Amino acid sequence: MPTRRRTKPLEAVQAEVVACRRCPRLVAHRERVAREKVRRYRNEEYWGRPLPGFGDPEARLLIVGLAPAAHGGNRTGRIFTGDRSGDFLYGVLYRAGFANQALSRHRGDGLALRDCYITAAARCAPPGNKPSPTELAACRPYLIEEIRLLTNLRVVVALGRIAFDALLKAWGDAGRTVPRPRPTFAHAALTELPGGVFLVASYHPSQQNTQTGRLTSVMFQRIFGRVRHLLAGPRADRRGDRPHREKV
Repeated sequence: MPTRRRTKPLEAVQAEVVACRRCPRLVAHRERVAREKVRRYRNEEYWGRPLPGFGDPEARLLIVGLAPAAHGGNRTGRIFTGDRSGDFLYGVLYRAGFANQALSRHRGDGLALRDCYITAAARCAPPGNKPSPTELAACRPYLIEEIRLLTNLRVVVALGRIAFDALLKAWGDAGRTVPRPRPTFAHAALTELPGGVFLVASYHPSQQNTQTGRLTSVMFQRIFGRVRHLLAGPRADRRGDRPHREKV
């Protein structure tokens, strides 16, 4: 079955991500946060490792975020899980039909993605939520492999400028053509990449953006409404009917 052949290599990339110790600053930070914790989570065991991508290996939609949150994904072990950014994202994905539930609390909560795979530009929680250029470059090979393995890809949503730039760099390094002039980030900007894949830019659903109104729920829903419209185009198929659950 095609799903089996594609799932195994993607799982191998996920395993490599979890074992990664390439960036000393990030390793020290993620492990210190996992040891020291914060009061509200002091009785929980933190993940404290890099976060692999999550979702459907047959996905036509790829979402690229920035990096795990120190007390979100770095605690729970799943991307956009256990923090308000995740609540904002998965609530919209649920309404758009890409997730089976609106909440994402922990790895065993039953969340399943349909026709959607989520990854990040940086896989470890960085100090100040700001990975360095060197750290982003160290993570790029994982994003390159995910791009190559997600062979049904039709739409990519980049959450924030750093994710947008990271996606374009990985896209080129994966042997794909990057348009000239090079696309620039702007919320809701749409770029058709050579080969018929669409790149949609969005502000990141960080608390800073959502609490100040820079990114509202309506704005975010419009992004994924556009994604649905793009997926319903001439090359649309029925691969989105099968949910994919994580292994726990």
